[in-house]
Parts: sequence; C-alpha cells; structure tokens
Amino acid sequence: MSYLEAIILGAIEGVTEFLPISSTGHLTIAEKLMGFEIDAADITAFTAIIQVGAIAAVIIYFWGELWGIVRALAGGLVDRSQRATKDFRFGLAVAVGSIPIAVVGLALRHVIEGPLRSLWVVGAALIGWSIVMWAADEQATQERGEDDFNMRDAVAMGLTQCVALVPGVSRSGATIVAGLFRGLDRVTVTRMSFFLAIPALTAAGLLESVTKASDISAGVGWGPTLVALVVAFFVAYASIAWLLRYVAHNNFGVFVAYRILLGIIVLGIVAAGVTSAT
Repeated sequence: MSYLEAIILGAIEGVTEFLPISSTGHLTIAEKLMGFEIDAADITAFTAIIQVGAIAAVIIYFWGELWGIVRALAGGLVDRSQRATKDFRFGLAVAVGSIPIAVVGLALRHVIEGPLRSLWVVGAALIGWSIVMWAADEQATQERGEDDFNMRDAVAMGLTQCVALVPGVSRSGATIVAGLFRGLDRVTVTRMSFFLAIPALTAAGLLESVTKASDISAGVGWGPTLVALVVAFFVAYASIAWLLRYVAHNNFGVFVAYRILLGIIVLGIVAAGVTSAT
C-alpha cells in the first residue's frame, strides 16, 4: 500500500466511523476500487487497526467525562457508596452493553473476515439498514435524555451493535436505531454510540494488531497502517464535533438518503461487471 492510499483510507475511516453510514462498508468499497483483495488477511486487519485512530479521537474529545467514569468504576469496586453515582452507573452500563459484540465478534470472526467481505453484502446492508434507520427516526419520541440512560438502554444498544458486524450496516447506525426506539433523544443516542465504540473497536484493533502482525508486515506494511491510523484520528476528531452539532438540530434523513444512493451504486457496478464483489 502506498502512503497516498493510506492517507485516503485513513481519511475515509475518520469521516465515516461515527456517522451512521458504515466505515467498514466505505473502506471495503475504497479498498476494492484501489485493487486490494478485500478479504485478504492483511486488508481485514488494516481495516480494524486503523479504527483505533478514530477511537483515540473519542477518548481525547471526551477525556474529562471518561476520566470521571473510570475513577467512579474504580472507586465503586472498593466503596459501595460510590456505586450510586451517575458516573458509576453509566460506566457499568457501557461495560455491560459492550459484552454482546465481544462475544458475537469472537464467535463469528472468521465469517466476518471472509464471506461477509463482499460488495453484494455491503450494498444490500447499506440499503436494508437504511429502512430500519428511517423507521426509527420517524417514530422517535426523544422524550428521554442522557440522565435517563439506564442498563436496559445499554443492553438494547449493545445487542443491536452486533448487527453492525455485517459490513454496510454501521456500528453507530445500529446503536442509534436502538436508542431511538428506546425513546432517547438524538444527541444522547449519538453520544452513547461514541462511548459504546471505545471497548468494542479498541479490543478489535488490538486483537488484529497482535494476531495479524505478520500479515500486516508482509502485506500493506506497518508504515502505511500507522499513517492511516494517525490520519483517522485527526479527521475523526473533527467529525465528532460536527456530528454532535448536526444532530442537535437535524434528524438522520440525509444519512438515510445517502446510504440508499450509495447502496444502489455499489450493487449496480457489481451487477454490471465493473468490479467483482470480492
């Protein structure tokens, strides 16, 4: 992989990781158009590892809140009285909500990195989940805010997050849908999708770094991988700030329309033989 390709892919990751349009889907499309084997071990590892850059952006952006949550969780382990604090309850909810994707991700790891890495799957998922997003957005009551976020919300969003293991669905799109169906407002579900991303994507990136290190070295290379990770960090940081401002005053309709259009284009070029699905 050239450094220019790495910069482009890092920018794509940064822009799309937290928007409900599927970063993995966009990376899969871009990697295929660049001529890479999208189901090759080094490419699937690269895709997971550079997500850590986007997660680092979340950690820096929400550092003050995250540090308070970590302290509350640590304090709650030794002091029962601290378990009643908002930060402890929130941190525990995020931890529990992260369990489903960890279990399902590990159990279906080879399926996710193999048969699901197809442009047919990406295109269909982009369109299919758009319908679910539209339905959730249309019926959103937004009657509950962040102070109302509870364990049931975390579990619902965590379970739905597993659907995003299918490229094209979108991890943030899946969690946002679950939160909207639970009656949470758009800003709250967007913020929760950020926090739920931290354990899931950090674990996935670190796992791929360790288990696929030799594949990265022999394939795309660690130089381009690290460059893409750094680019993803800076672009994702800007994307987070923009998205929070956007959802404070708008619904998710523009993302639904974009997903459907992109899905149609992807399925069209594969059906026309412009490129193969894998």
